Formats: sequence, structure tokens, C-alpha cells
Amino acid sequence: MMTFLDEFNSYDRNTLAERIAACRGEDVERALAAEHLRDADLMALLSPAAKAYLEPMAQKAHRLTQQRFGKIIQLYAPLYISNECSNGCLYCGFNAANKVARRTLNLDEVEAEARILRRRGFRHVQLLTGEAPRAVDVAFLEKVVTRVRPFFSSISIEVFPMEEDGYRRMVAAGVDNLTVYQETYDRELYDRLHPFGRKKDFDWRLSTPDRGGAAGLRSIGIGALLGLSDWRIEGFLVGMHARHLVRTWWRSRVNVSFPRIRPADGGFQPPAPVSDEALVQLLCALRLLIPDAGLVLSTRESAKLRDHLLPLGITQLSAGSSTAPGGYGHREDGSEQFVIDDDRDAEQVCAMLRSKGYEPVWKDWDGAFL
Repeated sequence: MMTFLDEFNSYDRNTLAERIAACRGEDVERALAAEHLRDADLMALLSPAAKAYLEPMAQKAHRLTQQRFGKIIQLYAPLYISNECSNGCLYCGFNAANKVARRTLNLDEVEAEARILRRRGFRHVQLLTGEAPRAVDVAFLEKVVTRVRPFFSSISIEVFPMEEDGYRRMVAAGVDNLTVYQETYDRELYDRLHPFGRKKDFDWRLSTPDRGGAAGLRSIGIGALLGLSDWRIEGFLVGMHARHLVRTWWRSRVNVSFPRIRPADGGFQPPAPVSDEALVQLLCALRLLIPDAGLVLSTRESAKLRDHLLPLGITQLSAGSSTAPGGYGHREDGSEQFVIDDDRDAEQVCAMLRSKGYEPVWKDWDGAFL
């Protein structure tokens, strides 16, 4: 199976940094005029020179999004099953070394959370866990998906990486979306940030979206955790990764998320903070590279910023989120993965969308279509 790992190994970070820094205004103008972007065009749009072109970048990103998606925004909610984890990710509140309350929901508790989200209008749910095989394995996830499937038209997973057969089992159970962040595409930094646990295997994680594509998942979501490394290089590699997935697994829709580091247990401080302006530039550049990709913005960001970023290419928003197991039933015995910023409930987000001329969409997919 051809994976992105083969292409990734052909890139040198120092060379990428030099090429991006060397871009000039004429390179940005050429990229803005192009119908289909080359590698060099994406570098130009991510370069310091592109800061002077943010307005035309935003206008083109808006135009492309309207053409492809209209004025609709899909709403979804995360449902945390477990915060137990055997990994040592330094930036994560679920880090196994953190002395926090741990909890894994049983099937009845998962169903109770699903019923709450269903009553709030959600038809798209994202199931999340830490990586602790003794607490949550593929067989348990199959039971969870089977239990919540009656409540949702679309079920996404953001859990531990699986073998291709594991993803085939997820598809058979009713999962249609996979999200897996590489966290950082800087191999050396990745090694330092993951001192122990199964997640330490950079190559295994990088090939995970390809295994999901091979298993037939309807959509695949990727992203880098912004704030860990140089956002321009990370943005370029996310773009190349997304382009690879589009070309290789053309039956699957590709989604790109833009998660910035939020405060969490452990007190990790981002070594390479990403400004709002940089986030705008990154979002616009990736919309121009992949016009048909879904672009996702979670409640990590503030209400004000999420409202302002909508026209630039966002197609999916989470709302009324909790990042702790049992958080919707107000029995948060376990710690949060991170602190959210936009704490508006789903109805408030819907009201905002309508006020801006957007249509909030609760359901745009059903397994019955297959």
C-alpha cells in the first residue's frame, strides 16, 4: 500500500524552511492566479511575503468555499468515552504521568451521553478516547458504536491508531469518519514530545490515515497541533498529506482541522505559539490548495474568532463541547483533555450562524444512502 510516509521522507525541513522564506510577492501573486496549486505555490501562500496578500487570499478562499459548499455549516459534538491513557504526550491533559482522575464510561453511561446529545439536536458525533488497550480496545469500541448508532446518522472516531482490519471492523459497526492528528510533522520534536507509549512510533501514526482509507472510511480527517513547531512547515506538510489522501483514497472525503494548543493538566507551554493572523493565513492557504476539503474549527478557539473565521473556508464546527468523560451528564469524575474556549451551547451557535446568513446542518449523511 502506498502511504504518505514515502513522500514525507523525501522532504527536508531545513530545505522547506529556506524555500518558504525565499518566496517573494510575485510568487504569491502567481499562486493566487493559479487554478491548481503546485508545491511551490503552497510555499508562497504560507510564506512571510503572503502577509501582504491576506485580503485577496481570504476573498478567493471565501469564493471557493461558497462554490463548493454553499452557506452551510455542519455541526458535530465530541463524546469522550475514556481519559485513561498509556502515552506520555507532554502537551496532553490525558498524559499517563499526570496525576488526574481517570474514568472510562461503561456502555450504559455512553448511551446516556449519546441521548443527551441527541436531545440537543446533534446527529454527527465524534467518539474520543485515550490510548489504553486494557480500558478501551477495538472490541469495546465496536460495542460502543453499536450502542450509539441508533442516535446518530454519522459516527466519527478519534481514538488510538488501528490496523487496517480494525478500521474495517469499525466500518462494519457503523463508523464512517476517522480523525487522526499527526500532532507534529517534525520527527525529532515528535520523539521528544512522546517519551513513552505506543504513540511514540512516528511512522506508524503517519500511516494511519492511509489504513483508514484502505478500509473504506467515508471521510478522513488530519491536522497538526498548532503551537508545537513552525506553523509554516507544518502547514505545508499537512497540505501535502491531505493532497496525498485526496489522490490516493479518492472515494473518501478529506477533512483538515486547525487545533491550537489549549491549557491542560501538566502545564505544557507551546514552544511555537501561532497567532490569529497566522491561523488565518494557514486556513486560507489550505483552502486554496484543496478546494473540496472539509475545514474544521473546534471549540478550542474563542467564540469571536470562530465567528470571524467562518467566511474563510470553515465547513464544520463543534458546539456545546465537553472534553471529559461523562461531561454532558454533569458527572465529570475524569479530567478534561484540554480547556475549551467557546462555551456557547448548540442553540447559541446555530443562532450565530443564522444571523450571518449560514444554515446550520445537523445531518448531511446517513448509512441508509449506501
